[in-house]
Amino acid sequence: MTKDHGSSVKSDETYEALREDGASKEKAARIANAQASDDMAPGKTGGKHPPYEEWTRDELYDQARSIGIEGRSDMTKDELIEALRAH
Repeated sequence: MTKDHGSSVKSDETYEALREDGASKEKAARIANAQASDDMAPGKTGGKHPPYEEWTRDELYDQARSIGIEGRSDMTKDELIEALRAH
């Protein structure tokens, strides 16, 4: 039976499936809420940014800083990409 995660998670079933697959609580909630929203169609619209591999290290660093990834100042470009994708 699916647990109720309160009003902050709009699709409890999707949230739990993502958590079981290893997604963080924050990432699972973001995706579950986006999929439950009639205004959003994640996976269908695609991103508006180029892939991280085309970003400069400074751009990746700024993105990591904006979402609060710790240890970013010591990371290489590849490590920043990995951290951003895992977030």
